[in-house]
Amino acid sequence: QVQLVESGGGLVQPGGSLRLSCAVSGFTLKYYVIGWFRQAPGKEREGVSCMSTSDGRTYYIDSVKGRFTISRDNAKNTVYLQMDNLKPEDTAVYYCAAGFSAGWDPYEYNYWGQGTQVTVSS
Repeated sequence: QVQLVESGGGLVQPGGSLRLSCAVSGFTLKYYVIGWFRQAPGKEREGVSCMSTSDGRTYYIDSVKGRFTISRDNAKNTVYLQMDNLKPEDTAVYYCAAGFSAGWDPYEYNYWGQGTQVTVSS
């Protein structure tokens, strides 16, 4: 059974940091592209970062470049999203997803976690 489970969300002040984890089971992580998406209330789900399986390249949307870092530990079957210098506009439910093609289209991803809430507020 394929499963992705996010953790690490919470409430943090602007400028603070959080590290999200995505533990996967039921498939071998190293053969998949992993993406992090987020969805704020009233907004569409948007891709934040993804990591290519073939060459390890990482991709970020402009608004998080220099602040977020995606990484993976294949031995632990876990993907991480380190988020630094968080801003109120980063507030959203964050999801990890697995697929075969790196990109920002949610429909390209086959498997999804349940999401974890990130709230950035003073």
